[in-house]
Amino acid sequence: MLLLAFPIWALIISAIAVTFPHWFVDLKTWIVPLLMAVMLGMGLTLSWQDFLQVWKHRVVVGLGVAIQFVVMPLVAWLLSMAFGFSVELTVGMMLVGATAGGTASNVMAYLAKGDVALSVSMTIVSTLAAVILLPLLTWLYIGQTVDVPVTSMLFMLLKMIVAPLFIGMLINHFFHRKIQRFLPAFPVFSMMVILLIIAIVVALNVNNLATVAWTLVLAVILHNVIGLASGYYLAIKLGYDSVIARTVAIEVGMQNSGLSVALALKYFTVVSALPGAMFSIWHNLSGAVFASYWQNKNKL
Repeated sequence: MLLLAFPIWALIISAIAVTFPHWFVDLKTWIVPLLMAVMLGMGLTLSWQDFLQVWKHRVVVGLGVAIQFVVMPLVAWLLSMAFGFSVELTVGMMLVGATAGGTASNVMAYLAKGDVALSVSMTIVSTLAAVILLPLLTWLYIGQTVDVPVTSMLFMLLKMIVAPLFIGMLINHFFHRKIQRFLPAFPVFSMMVILLIIAIVVALNVNNLATVAWTLVLAVILHNVIGLASGYYLAIKLGYDSVIARTVAIEVGMQNSGLSVALALKYFTVVSALPGAMFSIWHNLSGAVFASYWQNKNKL
């Protein structure tokens, strides 16, 4: 599937961006509009009835979202301290750690034979929660070190997430039949947008890659693996079955790194966007491996 090949395409586009950075650096201003288009597309796939699933799965949704906004930001901060990252990279790690679940997690949950309705419910709740929690958590962890524009980030998130999501749902409600033929193209469009965002960020950071790449890659890998493991094992420990646990794991481990990149470029520096770009590559690779494992496991 296209999604399973996404990490390969991400590596290819990153190599192109390193070789020909001038192709992408001037596209920096495209990132926010492109991300809004992805959120609009996500809204087109949702109906008001989908929010009933949130109530149906309210306990486990609450568990997953709690893990996401407690464990992931804390781990991001601890890893940044352990590796001695600069303020710019620490900001980038925190923006990844405190963001919502990525839309690709819903497809990965399906491939891993998880609970797709639960996955969608968690994505919806974490996306809406991130509007408030992302700027707040970033300020709590690093506000004493760097000026975090909490109010401005809050309104930017409302513009980037809530508004296009709501508009997409309105379009789906009033023109449901007419848009059905276009919906199969949405996952492909989303992947292409994230690939373009990765290319832009890599191109902007060509001069920084040589000095931070390997330690940052290791930190990103550890952050993602800890997210997957904590989501799975905490759900198991609380008495949920493997299907629920693997769904929670994917939602916690696969962050909306495109959003963190957009915020980093808007409010901080191009270096702060680098963790999000690397996370985009890695979490799709690890998510594909995780999904493949459960796909091929005979006894669930």
